Amino acid sequence: MRVLITGSKGYIGKHLYRMLTETRPDIDIWQLDYNDPVWNNSIDIRNGNDIHNRFSYVFFDAVIHLAALVRVGESVQRPKHYCQTNVNGTINLLENLEYKNFIFASTGTASNPTSPYAYTKLMAEHIIREYMGEKDYTIFRFYNVTGSGGYPATNPDGLFYNLTNAMQTRAFTLYGTDYPTKDGTAIREYVHVNDICRALIKALDKPSRSIENLAYGDTRTVQEIIGIFKKVNGVDFKVNYSPRREGDLIENYLKNPSTYMERNYTYEEMLKI
Repeated sequence: MRVLITGSKGYIGKHLYRMLTETRPDIDIWQLDYNDPVWNNSIDIRNGNDIHNRFSYVFFDAVIHLAALVRVGESVQRPKHYCQTNVNGTINLLENLEYKNFIFASTGTASNPTSPYAYTKLMAEHIIREYMGEKDYTIFRFYNVTGSGGYPATNPDGLFYNLTNAMQTRAFTLYGTDYPTKDGTAIREYVHVNDICRALIKALDKPSRSIENLAYGDTRTVQEIIGIFKKVNGVDFKVNYSPRREGDLIENYLKNPSTYMERNYTYEEMLKI
């Protein structure tokens, strides 16, 4: 089986690549990433000709499309840039690669989009479902991916990234304390990156041709997550409180987890550095 991973040098991509090499020796893994020195930074999914020229001679059994811009706040400031990458980039892959199974990394916020980032992911979902015809596909909506199997988080807007940094800086900024929740902070669903990768691998052999929600159905407030992180890592740092960020939801969680999702981690295990 020949599989292409886009965004292979990102947070999820690195974990997925390692898991595939360790568990699926039958797979010939190909990589595409804007920041991959193997390609001299020449492959940009916004350029369909680049994709065609590099891969026109290859047929892939599956494409796992992880490459995207993912910062909610940045998307509010640069919506056109997010549309070009997340929407047009997806179209370029669909049209310039040869494959029989397309696996797409979307977001839980696509179910209730309030930011350009979420809207671009929702648009890409619609395009994939319309475009695929008789080909196989699976659309996965992720819910706040966290944890580490050896590679650090890379999204500067992400909670796990900033909690990890707070261990050195001794300061963490919490956005929004006036939400209508039990402690005033937003409610979120967090899942471990390795469990996300296991679900992606399952879809290689068993595509669903539908949207699958990758979550546990187990929520925490942001304040609770901070408390757990401090406790399991034996650290303390100052929490600075700031207003809500534009585009953030009051709550983002799931009531009906996909059968693709297998839980292997508690919150304490997810947040342990």
